[in-house]
Amino acid sequence: MSLVPPNNLRQKIIEMVENSQSHPTAWFETLYAESQGDPSLIPWATLVAHPQLQQWLENHAIEDDNKTALVLGCGLGDDAEALADFGFQVTAFDISPTAIAWCRERFPNSQVNYTVADLLDPDPNWREKFDFVLESRITQSMPLQVRSQAIKAIANLVAPDGILLLITRFRDTEAAPDGPPWPLSEAELSAFKTCGLTEINRHEFVAENRPDARQLCIEYKSINEPFS
Repeated sequence: MSLVPPNNLRQKIIEMVENSQSHPTAWFETLYAESQGDPSLIPWATLVAHPQLQQWLENHAIEDDNKTALVLGCGLGDDAEALADFGFQVTAFDISPTAIAWCRERFPNSQVNYTVADLLDPDPNWREKFDFVLESRITQSMPLQVRSQAIKAIANLVAPDGILLLITRFRDTEAAPDGPPWPLSEAELSAFKTCGLTEINRHEFVAENRPDARQLCIEYKSINEPFS
């Protein structure tokens, strides 16, 4: 399945974004609801875990059954299920109630706690709670005017000594990009460090279906001192 939406679907998404007056990510619910259960109308839905997450899992081991993981903007749930299979106690959220209902339908016996939540207004009980946080193409879906708020919220979810795995498109200029998605710049990536995270690994990769798009997988580790 291609991640590149047809031109008419891309234009439809652009119109949804432009019409999202009440909330910058309200268009996600519109898209999921209007898809009527057809994953081909969700341009990022591959129905498998992201290859960069799979690679990270292959290179690590978990020995503590109490390790917690959080999946931001979980979509149809494949990344969350991969983390649960790996041994994490997983919470996965999406701002779209339709997406969360879809996850529960796809995985009726799942151990994942699927819930509706807003990254820009997260549960205060989640602060510094999760040993592993997956941010796969979420910040890049946020308009630039709320990006610093999103980055701070993400950093605050990572427990001391915890890991944030960031998968994102990247732009090599600070000029405002066209979108969605809006690839992250180096200055925006540095904001994760300002928020108390240390970059420990980075590599650039090319997705087979989008060879024209620069993409990064970055592993951050939280420092012991909490960020406020």
